[in-house]
Amino acid sequence: MEYQQAAEHFVALIQSQRERIAKMKEQRDFIDYDSLDPLIIGVVGGDGIGPAITKQAQRVLEFLLDEDVKAGRIEFRVIEGLTIERRAERNQAIPDDTLAEIKRCHIILKGPTTTPQEGDPWPNIESANVAMRKALDLFANVRPVRVPEEGIDWTFFRENTEGAYALGSHGIHIDGELAFDFTVATTEGSERIIRAAFDYADKNGKTKVTAVTKANVVKTTDGKFLDIAKRVAQEYPAIDLDDWYIDIMTAKLIDTKRRQQFQVLVLPNLYGDILTDEAAEFQGGVGTAGSANIGKRYAMFEAIHGSAPRMVEEGREKYADPSSMMRASVLLLQHIGREREAQRLTRALDICTAEERKLVMTGRDTGATGAAFADYIMDTIARES
Repeated sequence: MEYQQAAEHFVALIQSQRERIAKMKEQRDFIDYDSLDPLIIGVVGGDGIGPAITKQAQRVLEFLLDEDVKAGRIEFRVIEGLTIERRAERNQAIPDDTLAEIKRCHIILKGPTTTPQEGDPWPNIESANVAMRKALDLFANVRPVRVPEEGIDWTFFRENTEGAYALGSHGIHIDGELAFDFTVATTEGSERIIRAAFDYADKNGKTKVTAVTKANVVKTTDGKFLDIAKRVAQEYPAIDLDDWYIDIMTAKLIDTKRRQQFQVLVLPNLYGDILTDEAAEFQGGVGTAGSANIGKRYAMFEAIHGSAPRMVEEGREKYADPSSMMRASVLLLQHIGREREAQRLTRALDICTAEERKLVMTGRDTGATGAAFADYIMDTIARES
C-alpha cells in the first residue's frame, strides 16, 4: 500500500510540473516599468529583525525617490501578514490575502522570513521565500559580489524555481526506513536562467559565463542544465562558457590565483544558495549582501540572511544592521532604471561601511541603531550630491 501511495504521489508531482511548464511557455516579455503610473513598491517586513531593517531601507529609498513619490509616479505600500505566527495559523507559506496584496504591486522589498524545520514548534509549511518565488515566477536570483581590492567582481545567476528546493516539502517516507526528496529540471526553466546570465554578460561587457553543476554524478537534472548551457552559449560567440563542479568551485572561490577569472556564474537552485553565501563572506558576510529575484511580471529584492529571532527575543532588533536591505535596494533601483540613484546609494554605503565608518553596527547597544545608520547614509548621500 505504501509503495502504491508513493507511486501516486510521484505521478501527481509530474502532473504539477507539466502544468508549470505550460505556464512558462505562455509567458510574455518582461514588464516595462516606464509605462507604469504609478509604479508600486510593496514593502514586506517578514519575521524577526525583518521589519526593523526593512523600515530603514524604505526610508532611504523614499529619500532617494522623493521627487517620484511626490509626483505620484512611485507609490510605497507596506504589506503586513508574512510573519511565521500568521503563516502557521493559516497553515500557508503565504496567506492568501497577503499574496493578493503582494500581487497588486510591481516590485517587492522583502525582509527575511523564518522557515520551519524539523524540531521547531511550527508546522511543516513551505518556505515563504520558495513559495513567493513560485507564486510570482521569480526565476532568476541575481547576487553580485564585488571586492575591488581583491579583484573580485562576480555576478551569480541562481535558478530560483526548480532544483532541490522546488519540491522540498513534497518528499515521502516509506516503511519508516526510507525517505525520498525530489529535484527537478525543465528545459524551459533551465534555458531562461542560462539565457538571462548570457544576456547580462553580453550587455555588461563580460567575456565569460561559468556554469556550475555536479553533472558527473547527478547526471539527469544537472546533465540537462549543463547541456542547455552549452547550447545557449553557441548563440553568444563573444562570450566563453566554462563549467565547474560545485565541490571544486567552492574551493576555487578562495583560490587567489583562480578566483579573479570568474565573472558571471549560473547555477541550479541548491548550488546557487550555497555558493552565494560563501561568496558573500568576501565582502563582509551574508549580513551585508542583498539579492534580486527577477521574473517577467514581478521582481522581489531581499537580504540573503535569516530573520535572527534571537535578536528579537533579546530586544536587540533596533540594533540590527540594515546594510543588506540597502544593498538589495541598490539592485531594486537598478532594476527600475534609476541608475543614478543606485550609484548614489552604493557610494554612500561604501563610505559609511568601509571608508569613514563614523558609526559601527555591532548588533548590540555597543554599536549604532539601524535608524542612526540610515540617517548616516542619507546624510552622506546629501553631502556627496
